[in-house]
Amino acid sequence: MNRAFNRKKDKSWMHTPEALAKHYIPYNAKFLGNTEVEAPKGTEVVKDAVRKLKFQRHIKKSEGQKIPKVELQISIYGVKILDPKTKDVQHNCQLHRISFCADDKTDKRIFTFICKDSESNKHLCYVFDSEKCAEEITLTIGQAFDLAYKKFLESGGKDVETRKQIGGLQKRIQELETENAELKKQLLELEEQLMIAHVPPAGSVSVKLQSTDVFDMVPFSTVTPLVPSRASNGCPPPPPTSLPPDMSKDLFGAEPFDPFTCGAADFPPDIQSKLDEMQEGFKMGLTMEGTVFSLDPLDGRC
Repeated sequence: MNRAFNRKKDKSWMHTPEALAKHYIPYNAKFLGNTEVEAPKGTEVVKDAVRKLKFQRHIKKSEGQKIPKVELQISIYGVKILDPKTKDVQHNCQLHRISFCADDKTDKRIFTFICKDSESNKHLCYVFDSEKCAEEITLTIGQAFDLAYKKFLESGGKDVETRKQIGGLQKRIQELETENAELKKQLLELEEQLMIAHVPPAGSVSVKLQSTDVFDMVPFSTVTPLVPSRASNGCPPPPPTSLPPDMSKDLFGAEPFDPFTCGAADFPPDIQSKLDEMQEGFKMGLTMEGTVFSLDPLDGRC
């Protein structure tokens, strides 16, 4: 498992865990927009995105359009981007989908992060302009990611493999039930064939070659092959299906069920798409380092 958050050892978190776990940390910023990028990480990737969005905003500004203001609400559940007046949520970026976060040391107002879109699965780079809090916002996102990762391990993360095993057991049970029904059908057909083979025609006398039960049937054995007997009409009965003795198979000839070797299960979307996605997202980790977007100790709070 990769480290959930790459940061310098001497850097301390800025907020209490309770503030991010039970509430959220609000910040005000200007939203330059988002754009699709080809990779989930990389300094050059976000630099190109920042240049692109800055150029677009420059054109819109020349046309009289202002950069919209937004409110960021950062918690262990994600980064929400809201309208500061109406409080309408414009974007909701879950932390396990955020793979790269940085503030621009060449322009201390700019910070950015890359998040994988939940619908299109494309990587989008979000770029913001904050006059004083760019670096603090970056660190707050990093702290929230770290806390969310730990919470995931303490709760759902430990249950992922257990849920997969339970799902595997359920799938294997269904397969065994289907095999059992098919074997019962074959057994019934075999019994019918044996009954037909041992019913003599009218007026003929049949000689019993084997001991029979109260129903005048040859006892069925799964181990000893059945000895075919010729019917009184001279036609041999169909060859019965015999199962060779095999300790690796059960009574019906199926492979013994081992819950510790069952394969992965097919989950409903509400389990597999969420737990597996979170596991993969946190495994990727959050990178906050680079040549231009390197993090230095804070000089002071906003």
